[in-house]
Amino acid sequence: MPELASIGEAIAQRRRELNLTQQALADLSGVSRSSVQALEYGSGSVRLEAVVAVTDSLGIPLSLTRTERDA
Repeated sequence: MPELASIGEAIAQRRRELNLTQQALADLSGVSRSSVQALEYGSGSVRLEAVVAVTDSLGIPLSLTRTERDA
């Protein structure tokens, strides 16, 4: 899986493209605003379910398998 910081950068960028606040994204995803914030900053412990919910809400594909590039 890509580093959490890279995922967070993609989440923040896509959220801004869609003109969503962190709270609006949290509401859309069914997670807390603090989870969205932690994801975007790559800090804290965030449950995998929250990562999946947020990336799904934003239409960001997320692969949990290693590729040759990741190896």
